[in-house]
Amino acid sequence: MSGGTREDGKHDQAHTDEAALSARLRRLGEGLGQAQGRSAGPSDDVSGDRATTASGYAKGFRLSSELVGGVLVGAGLGWGIDRLLGISPWGFIVFLLLGFVAGVLNVMRSAGVVPGAKPDDGSSASRK
Repeated sequence: MSGGTREDGKHDQAHTDEAALSARLRRLGEGLGQAQGRSAGPSDDVSGDRATTASGYAKGFRLSSELVGGVLVGAGLGWGIDRLLGISPWGFIVFLLLGFVAGVLNVMRSAGVVPGAKPDDGSSASRK
């Protein structure tokens, strides 16, 4: 008979532990709800997200167009020099490679990896 009372004590202990855990879980859920409410602005998140996405697309298109533009200008100059001087593939090859290098350098400058050239301030010290 004493075995039955012992199990009732364990059952009561498990019941109080479960109640305490569910109360803690409820308080945690309320705290998370308040934290999410504070961190999330009104409905500006959707428009801000769109602006961020559009800004990323614009930067990607600008960087890719600078690379492609450099290659195309180099290839065009090389083709023109080949036609004028009659040195058929060499001008095209050299200027295509130079255009690629210039395009990569422009992309790196636009991305902020390499500092851009600073405009000359016109002082005589910079001319020496």
